[in-house]
Amino acid sequence: MVRLPLTPEEVERGQRLGALLRRARGERSMLDTALAARVSPETLRKIETGRVATPAFPTIAAIADALGLSLDAVWAEINGTEGAVKAVSSAHRPPERLAS
Repeated sequence: MVRLPLTPEEVERGQRLGALLRRARGERSMLDTALAARVSPETLRKIETGRVATPAFPTIAAIADALGLSLDAVWAEINGTEGAVKAVSSAHRPPERLAS
């Protein structure tokens, strides 16, 4: 199977994804994050550096979960949706409890 070349938009989106994951990981080691997400450290490294611009959805979901990011926040950030900064920053807060 021949893989089509990535569009410039896909490459840019992959770079935004990598930057988001690096910021969310913070001081946490790449190895600890990869192990928590059950992906190889090399896979995480390639995604964070943009070498894999279109990772599989389950891979993104696992890494986001390990970093405490909501998939909505990830989607908003990588697509440049308005409110992305709010969505990403709120992903790091514990969920608010509804009043009974």
